[in-house]
Amino acid sequence: MPDYGHELTFGTFITPTNADPQVPVSLAVLTEEVGLDLVTFQDHPYQPRFLDTWTLLSYVAARTMRVHLAGNVLNLPLRQPAVLARAVASLDLLSGGRAELGLGAGAFWDAMVGMGVPRLTPGQGVDALSEAIDVIRGLWDTSSRSPLRAGGTYHSVDGAKRGPAPVHDAGIWLGAYKPRMLRLVAEKADGWLPSEGYMEPGDLARGNASIDAAATAAGRDPREIRRLLNLSPGSGSLTGSTSAWVDALVALAVDDGVGTFILGTDDPSVIETFGTEVAPAVRERVAAERGVAGTVTGPVRSAAALAKRVDGIDYDAVPAGVEAVEPGDRRYAEVRSTYMRRGAPGLVLRPSTTAEVASALAYARGQRGPLAMRSGGHGISGRSTNDGGVVLDLSRLASVEVLDEATRRVRVGAGATWGAVASAIARRGWAISSGDYGGVGVGGLATTGGIGLLGRLHGLTIDHVLAYEVVLADGSVHVVSASAEPDLFWGLRGAGGNLGVVTAVEIEASEVPDVVFAQMVFDATDPAALVSRWGALVQDAPRELTSFLHLSAGGRDRGPMAQAMTVWASSDTAAAVEVLEPMLDVAPVLQQRAQVTPYAGIIGPVSKHHDGGAPPVSRSGLLPRMTDAAGAALGDLLLSGEASLLQLRATGGAVHDVDASATAYAHRAQEFSVTSFAGRLDRSGLDDAWDRLAYPHMDGLYLSFETDPRPERLLDAFPPATLDRLRALKRTYDPDHVFDQNFPIDPAG
Repeated sequence: MPDYGHELTFGTFITPTNADPQVPVSLAVLTEEVGLDLVTFQDHPYQPRFLDTWTLLSYVAARTMRVHLAGNVLNLPLRQPAVLARAVASLDLLSGGRAELGLGAGAFWDAMVGMGVPRLTPGQGVDALSEAIDVIRGLWDTSSRSPLRAGGTYHSVDGAKRGPAPVHDAGIWLGAYKPRMLRLVAEKADGWLPSEGYMEPGDLARGNASIDAAATAAGRDPREIRRLLNLSPGSGSLTGSTSAWVDALVALAVDDGVGTFILGTDDPSVIETFGTEVAPAVRERVAAERGVAGTVTGPVRSAAALAKRVDGIDYDAVPAGVEAVEPGDRRYAEVRSTYMRRGAPGLVLRPSTTAEVASALAYARGQRGPLAMRSGGHGISGRSTNDGGVVLDLSRLASVEVLDEATRRVRVGAGATWGAVASAIARRGWAISSGDYGGVGVGGLATTGGIGLLGRLHGLTIDHVLAYEVVLADGSVHVVSASAEPDLFWGLRGAGGNLGVVTAVEIEASEVPDVVFAQMVFDATDPAALVSRWGALVQDAPRELTSFLHLSAGGRDRGPMAQAMTVWASSDTAAAVEVLEPMLDVAPVLQQRAQVTPYAGIIGPVSKHHDGGAPPVSRSGLLPRMTDAAGAALGDLLLSGEASLLQLRATGGAVHDVDASATAYAHRAQEFSVTSFAGRLDRSGLDDAWDRLAYPHMDGLYLSFETDPRPERLLDAFPPATLDRLRALKRTYDPDHVFDQNFPIDPAG
């Protein structure tokens, strides 16, 4: 197996001298400019003439956009592995997935001992490196919720919290030459990174053979291990003319399986030649030879990962360029779940462009199992993941772009979160009413409704949408608005999940000065009185006031409690106090605070990693108006033992200004959205209690919070005239019912 079929990459190996600290930085920037893929630096922390390599890597990451970065190789005895794991993951997150981990056991022991490191024998160094890899991988493994206990004699952790995980599959590459180190590469590493100058003729082939045999014995495919090689101009393979370099590197790729060539030089002219002449020629020649030989190329998964594949999904047919995450992949834990539901999809596709969304959708239509769409991944209802099917995850389409300052027109990728949007436009004094949590995804909220903390003054999120970019079931891409395909534009505002995959939203932001944000915690021992008084105040308040109320049923250690999140959409504190003070009388106050803040201070960016849990059990309804009878029913529901949590969100004011027929969200007369969550997996108890107590007072529902699968819920979500119109749209735009997971509207009726 001389050619492992790895995608060829090329990089530089730069000396981190500090005489002029900008020199190694400029060489790194040049590496990117000439089209190379990787920048690496020596790591000798005991060398006073060198910059600290990790600091330099971080600085270079900020100066570049595309190249990957690694130590070559980092000195493990002077880099504590638990801290190193978090450092690599952090740099990977900050750089957008460009950090790799080159790692070595250490060689210059006199200098390391001088820095305070206990001396190890070569055998002890291998053992220490093996333990360090276990610690690093364990901390990167966020699929487990248990604290990490790993390592042994030289490096160990006992109860360390896991995370963060790198944003991409950061490789662990080992600098290795001796038999025990080569076996360690085979058993635990992602790459072998020797230097040609330290090797005798035939060592590369012998090393490959040793790694391949040990990998096979360990149950790994040898192709899982990338072969990298440091090369020096003027010696070894890089002698003679540029064409001779090309010949030598082609032979190293085809005959010795080298997939990454790293040029050790500080000469900018040599770097430029390597990037503009040598690398393209080698790629072209190797591609031609692989074509003739029929070499299988591309990433290779382990036997353990392959065993987790789901029957009925053609993993080898995933469209080129679309990132695919399978069960068994390191990143699977990051993308399998939503905020409320722990999913087990057979495949998660993560396109980064609209064209990739179209190709991913075409592919997904031919696979088994359900097809779920996910924007930001918040997913209260749990429908943006699944078990055994395909998930189309749009989180990489997360741009926020101001299109027109004068009209406050903003284009937002469907995979962005509203917290990121709020932060991006806050400096202009703008805001978009969008839920009550920064981790909510743009695509879901902007096609369902969008009940937000500015809603009574500014309406629903969908009321400000000007256009959608959407991929339809047939793969065609449409930009729809009030003037371009207005019927589809109507349907996407309220039933978007049924009609296509929205990839971007153009929306009008509102001018929003600083607001007053008040939080109050109440004793909810008498929830009926609390809900009735709070609701009466909110529904009759000036439009500047929007309030959400969350009630917990409590447990063995405490009774029911409630928290009100209230926004006065103005910085006029005197007016805010006048309206907020009566709210302190709705129930005994346990805690209160209020502050003047930008809207982005309430709806700020949050982590998008979700672990989920059992499928959520919830019911949703829209309350036309708060009455004593409705308050009493909701209080009884909270105390019934079937509801662990009750949430009420104000939906009055400006929401009522829009005609019910103007959007597919037709519920324009109700004052509150009400949601209840069960505290158990069996939904029969909550369904019975909700149907008896709350449902008689409701008129409609908000579909993002409803998990009752009974078909009559569709009639609650969409009134008859709206549903008839949506069915007609389905017959036009999705006649095969591809989008059938989010309150599915069967085109056949």
